[in-house]
Amino acid sequence: MPSLKDLKNRIASVKATQKITKAMKMVAAAKLRRAQEAAEAARPYSERMAAVLSNITKAMTEADSAPVLMTGTGKAEVHLLVVCTAERGLCGGFNSQIARFARDHARRLISEGKTVKIFTVGKKGYDVLRREFSSLIVERKELRDVKRIGFENADQIGKRVIDMFEAGEFDVCTLFYSEFKSVISQVPTAQQLIPASAPEAVAEDVVHAGAVYEYEPDPASILNELIPRNISVQIFRALLENVAGEMGAKMSAMDSATRNAGEMINKLTLSYNRQRQAQITKELIEIISGAEAL
Repeated sequence: MPSLKDLKNRIASVKATQKITKAMKMVAAAKLRRAQEAAEAARPYSERMAAVLSNITKAMTEADSAPVLMTGTGKAEVHLLVVCTAERGLCGGFNSQIARFARDHARRLISEGKTVKIFTVGKKGYDVLRREFSSLIVERKELRDVKRIGFENADQIGKRVIDMFEAGEFDVCTLFYSEFKSVISQVPTAQQLIPASAPEAVAEDVVHAGAVYEYEPDPASILNELIPRNISVQIFRALLENVAGEMGAKMSAMDSATRNAGEMINKLTLSYNRQRQAQITKELIEIISGAEAL
């Protein structure tokens, strides 16, 4: 049984930890609002970009030669998985959910006889995936030193992915990230980047039905410019969604940790008081027994 001094030190230690978790919760809550606004602001742009691509694709004729980034290589043997996670932990199961989603996808592809390559964005994703797929990780990117994610960060990743595709290193590229829904809900999401595809549902919602567009120069030339930018835009949106999701998950995790610390303090305080009362009672009994012996 621990002594009174040990219990007192333990209570003091848990209280100090509680102060830290409470402060981290407040910091995450302050950052969450800005991150959520950035993620929500990026969604209309990425959806409009997808709608424009879909509309241009419909306008193409058989004579137009579609860019290879849209048509692909004609094969689906080598898959590149771009896994975006956070740089730091203490955010519950946020990072592990994305990594597990990507890992299950990689296992399924391998079981089908496909070749899998992994591009990790974020330290935590790399730490999780290297345990099983260390030989499959061909590229890694860390943004630990970046205080605020900007489009230039996503553009660097997008250009690197395109360079790998043009070098013939893969046939299909899939992006993995966590879509922010609410503070307690972040949904792991997979999005195919190459060959590029624009969702029909988005195009119908955003682009006016029945409208006729004329393009100058030809649609193929426009797509050659838009598709690389769209890849960077989708990666940028994924990074912003991840930042918002990380802050939400961290705030929730730190709130739970603070409440758990409070419960632990109550239990330790109860044990301390019981043991202290038992020690006082024992000392009184010894004093009374000694007095009666005299």
